[in-house]
Amino acid sequence: MNSWKTKIKITVNFESNTELLSDNSMGIYFEYDSDETLVVHFKPLNEVFSESTLFSTQGVLINFERDLIDEDDIEYALDVMSLFNKFPQYHIQDAKEVNQISKIIELLKDEYCSATVSYIMLKTLLKVLLLHLIRFQNDELLPQDIHQKRVFQFLELMEVNFLKETNSDYYANELGISTKRLNQILQDKLNLTAKQIIQQRQVTEAKRKLIKSEITTKELAFELGFESISSFSRFFKKNVGVSPTVFKSQQHS
Repeated sequence: MNSWKTKIKITVNFESNTELLSDNSMGIYFEYDSDETLVVHFKPLNEVFSESTLFSTQGVLINFERDLIDEDDIEYALDVMSLFNKFPQYHIQDAKEVNQISKIIELLKDEYCSATVSYIMLKTLLKVLLLHLIRFQNDELLPQDIHQKRVFQFLELMEVNFLKETNSDYYANELGISTKRLNQILQDKLNLTAKQIIQQRQVTEAKRKLIKSEITTKELAFELGFESISSFSRFFKKNVGVSPTVFKSQQHS
């Protein structure tokens, strides 16, 4: 896959958020505090790493676009979203766990730098790494910010329902808060409103379907809940820069 470099990036000792692939990417920074302690920093969608993270003198950044997890089953995608939104960082202090994570990171780095790099291998190794982190995090009983919890609950609901529910009121009602309060929390944590996040998810899904399937623009517009092809085409071009037809032809050229 020729475009794999736009989907995943591995950086040793990164120094600035400008090095990230995009705002709509996910990042994990592994800071080696000692041989037996690994500090794991998470950058969820639409956020950046804190300045204190960038002061680390030794570490590895693994940065990837969200469609790497969207290509798999929804349960896995939700687990990954939970991993990134529960806690901004946590410490792995078990020597065996640190060793396991370090070995997977080295395999990822070796594959990433290989002259015969395989996109499938990168994606598989990334999945193994994420599954290990999910398991380790689930074993930890850490305090969770109530607003961060609401963010995850919203993202989880949206992931399951965005194809049929695009109104912010629906998600606010499901969470038992007002739409105004939901938007305040999302603005504070992600700097986006509920509607903007839903639209961002629609764009990601539209791009994925146009690349991966033979779906027509009309079928896709209907599937994403648009009233007409023209309204979907305007929405897609506004967010992507080209029409759905042009985007699809560019991906298959």
